[in-house]
Amino acid sequence: MQKGYKTLEPLMDFIEASNVEDCAIFPQLKCSKEEAQLLRVVTRAYLEGTSEMGVFNLLVSAYEKEKMGYITRINEVQNLINLGWITLSGFHQGRTNEIISLELLHQSVCLSATFMKLLEDGNLEVQLPEVKPYNDHLEYLQDEFLRVDLYQKLALIRRSYDPATPSFRHIKSRIALLENQIKARVLASKEAPKLVKYFKDRRFDEKEQIIFLALLKEEYSGDDDNLRDMNALIEIISFDDYDKIKNRSLLEENSPLIEKGVIDYNEVLTPFGGISRSFYIVEDALKEIIRPNRTKKQKVKLDSLIKEQEIFELIDPKTSLDDVVLHKETRSVLDNIVRQMDGAAARRLKEWGIKSKSRGIDAKIIFHGAPGTGKTLTALSIAKTLKKRVISFDCSKILSMYVGESEKNTRNIFDAYKEISAKAKIEPILLLNEADQFLSGRVSSVSGSAEKMHNQMQNIFLEQIERFEGILIATTNLIDNIDPAFSRRFDYKIKFEKPSESERLEIWKKLFPKNAPIARELSLEALAKYQLTGAQISLAIKNAAMLVAADNNGEFNTEIFTAVIKKELSGAFGDEKTLGFLS
Repeated sequence: MQKGYKTLEPLMDFIEASNVEDCAIFPQLKCSKEEAQLLRVVTRAYLEGTSEMGVFNLLVSAYEKEKMGYITRINEVQNLINLGWITLSGFHQGRTNEIISLELLHQSVCLSATFMKLLEDGNLEVQLPEVKPYNDHLEYLQDEFLRVDLYQKLALIRRSYDPATPSFRHIKSRIALLENQIKARVLASKEAPKLVKYFKDRRFDEKEQIIFLALLKEEYSGDDDNLRDMNALIEIISFDDYDKIKNRSLLEENSPLIEKGVIDYNEVLTPFGGISRSFYIVEDALKEIIRPNRTKKQKVKLDSLIKEQEIFELIDPKTSLDDVVLHKETRSVLDNIVRQMDGAAARRLKEWGIKSKSRGIDAKIIFHGAPGTGKTLTALSIAKTLKKRVISFDCSKILSMYVGESEKNTRNIFDAYKEISAKAKIEPILLLNEADQFLSGRVSSVSGSAEKMHNQMQNIFLEQIERFEGILIATTNLIDNIDPAFSRRFDYKIKFEKPSESERLEIWKKLFPKNAPIARELSLEALAKYQLTGAQISLAIKNAAMLVAADNNGEFNTEIFTAVIKKELSGAFGDEKTLGFLS
């Protein structure tokens, strides 16, 4: 026999032995003599060119003398599947637990890769290559990605078959050998792979490493993101249901992986109306691992770009939409908008030819309503929900900031946004606060330079809105005066009503100091009857708190709140403003 070729003696022994119990591999099969006979039938059919065999034909050919008695033998096929020696073909592959025994009668089976290896080698022992040092980080990643693949296979067997099967034991053995080899190759390397140091510096435990490697594998492979789902990640690091519950903490909001800024997630609406989390490695961590030997370029930070100019304010949102008290209809519209901005929605729109960009969604939105009803806060909360930062511009300053150059600087708002986004390589949300100056109707009869300037500003703003790419949110108190041309160019126009009594009560409860001394007679239900906006409630609480804090023995009581609310309603607080209202 030429060197390098296998003799296939175990195969020939298995199919030719006069008594199947006498063949060398029978003790490893852990099955009955009858089940081994069925395996022989499928193996012979495979060698004769039939890769799949119907269960009905298999049983009839093996038990033709028993007439209808072969039906009672279906469990033998089921056991061979559970042991991992044969697998279901086609649609039901890997879904054994979903099929009852009688359904198996009209399914097809084929030899598993595990069983064919047993036939070829005579055992399931794994021989890994000789230990050699890693030449670069890609060699190391190749081994680690193989480890992730094996963990995935283990999870599939746990889900579909009995974990006591030879296939399960075989893969566990392969994982143990591979992990030992990775450690040995790392020790043999002159310099530890970058990722090893990365894990050590951040003190990742074994499960955190597997989660990170699984997400990194997705980045390299560009597959269908099947490992980004929270349940899929938990499944590959868990060995039973209790383990799954315990391991969810590794992907919760306060987990080390998320708190250290290594991974993050997007929330995606499921087909049944639920929310699932799709995880990814953050950009900085990804660049550090994928290009470890490349000289690190100075990343242009959005913060420094904003500091270099005087137009915008950079805001990092603190609240999400879940923190905002809104009318049900308004909340429903906003939830729908957020769903449409989901990455999966963007990919579908690109596939349909609706949009050309591969990432992100363009949306132009107007929030309108009385002051203090939460327009700005909601805009910031949308940004937090979408995991975006906000570049804000106060449109009321456009005239005072640029006397004589308002038209030029109207265009400069959008040019500066594009330049900053391009340098920072991100698309923050552009928030135009108090945009009444831009959105009001154009003057039909121009009698002076002021009217001419106003119309020119309007035309420039209209042109820039038309061409804008990204997410833009404008807030205004005067929707009745909006120019129809602008109305047509905004995708969404959302009205913010003053809160109802029940909503005011919710705002009072959420904003009220948790550890403050409160008089027994104080009733939040009574305070909620005052027709205040969310901003007014926030301001009333702050002013009451100042009075109580100044009194060593003070406490929040009805008298104090009655006084500050009356001042607020009478306008005694002047033009002081606060952001919207929270839940």
